[in-house]
Amino acid sequence: MDKVIIRDLLARGIIGVNDWERTQPQDILINIVATTDTKIAARSDDVIDCVNYKTLAQRVRLHAESAARLTVEALANDLADICLEDKNIVQVMVRVEKPGAVRFAASVGVEIERSRNESAT
Repeated sequence: MDKVIIRDLLARGIIGVNDWERTQPQDILINIVATTDTKIAARSDDVIDCVNYKTLAQRVRLHAESAARLTVEALANDLADICLEDKNIVQVMVRVEKPGAVRFAASVGVEIERSRNESAT
């Protein structure tokens, strides 16, 4: 299978359990690797047959900025569900990180994998 990659998508939203995290938007770094079959798109050379990474990135970013989740785990699952709404995506890896959340670490976060035939919940 083939992969569509969205690397280092930056969103700013409410995420975390601490009081200050519930009022002050933070940087949220998102990486997505979506498994798909690109053969039809390669033959047709038509965007309609592709995973539209611009649309997918917009949907993911907007959700991350508005969801106000407590945990990166919950947000990552949300984003995986959004990706799997695309009929061309059969599996997805989502990494959600909070840059600067832990002193002396560039970022902390989670990475999950979900497929169309399993529920993220």
